[in-house]
Amino acid sequence: MPRYVTLINWTEQGIAGFKESVDRYEATQKQFEELGVQLVDVYWTLGEHDIVALVEAPDDESATAALLMLGSAGNVRTKTMRAFSREEMRGVIDKAS
Repeated sequence: MPRYVTLINWTEQGIAGFKESVDRYEATQKQFEELGVQLVDVYWTLGEHDIVALVEAPDDESATAALLMLGSAGNVRTKTMRAFSREEMRGVIDKAS
């Protein structure tokens, strides 16, 4: 299943409600599951981004729908990158050769 690395930053609204951050994550997890998307792992981080998430989805459309739903709540903004496993990257290299 495709994986995505999502870099997440709080909005002003999100940082104002930082105490609910873990609860919001758990609620989001349930909403994502309804779309067939899974939050594999989430880390609250220091530095340029507030949160980093590893997301698994059946396709780009499902991942995009889940992340649009997340962003529409107004607490975070996201940047997402498709991630390739070692095996997937071998396949990419084979296609390019």
